[in-house]
Amino acid sequence: MASPRSLVDKFCPLPSKRERRKEARPGELLAAALDLFVEKGFAATRSEEVAVRAGVSKGTLFLYFPSKEELFKAVVIENLGGRFTEWNAEFEAFEGTTPEMLRYCMNVWWERVGLTKASGLTKLMMSEGGNFPELAEFYREQVVRPGHDLLRRILQRGIDRGEFAPVDIDHAIYSVVAPMVFLMLWKHSAMVCVDGVSTLDPEKFIATQCDTVLHGLCVRPGSPA
Repeated sequence: MASPRSLVDKFCPLPSKRERRKEARPGELLAAALDLFVEKGFAATRSEEVAVRAGVSKGTLFLYFPSKEELFKAVVIENLGGRFTEWNAEFEAFEGTTPEMLRYCMNVWWERVGLTKASGLTKLMMSEGGNFPELAEFYREQVVRPGHDLLRRILQRGIDRGEFAPVDIDHAIYSVVAPMVFLMLWKHSAMVCVDGVSTLDPEKFIATQCDTVLHGLCVRPGSPA
């Protein structure tokens, strides 16, 4: 009797090396494009460079992505915009307190985005978005608005549960966004926004920002001065 593995190989044979290479090309192109966009910026990156770095022809690149603009949009979706379904599902499943959720949110953002090359996309849009309004609007639609909506849900959850004081949520979300943007600028701007490259620990920075957002700077009654 044939083994289960042999039956799988018979009816679902592995693609040839050439076929596997073809299937892998979109992912390789997106990875190469992310590298170059973060390294050089959108305007300075040429499509030919992306193709060369991915090891394909320019014609192959345009087969998948008809223009550099479409390539950039695909990079944004792959690395940022497409992840909000996953993050909203985590919000729905979270069982801890809302302060714990906020800490989790900021730390997970650093692990999954801030530490990666994808964080350079935000810095890129801040520096070049004014020159490419269509891409800037696309970034707002796919990344900024879904991110703000998720933060609104987190803060509203805390208010509804009596864990947070009532606040102007539309403005309060920037108390969470601002530290994240600062870390991206610190990481992708030669770390010039701090006094020395070794004086900022991102994890400690996030923990401090969480404490400040949750508790403020003022001494609370009953706490040691």
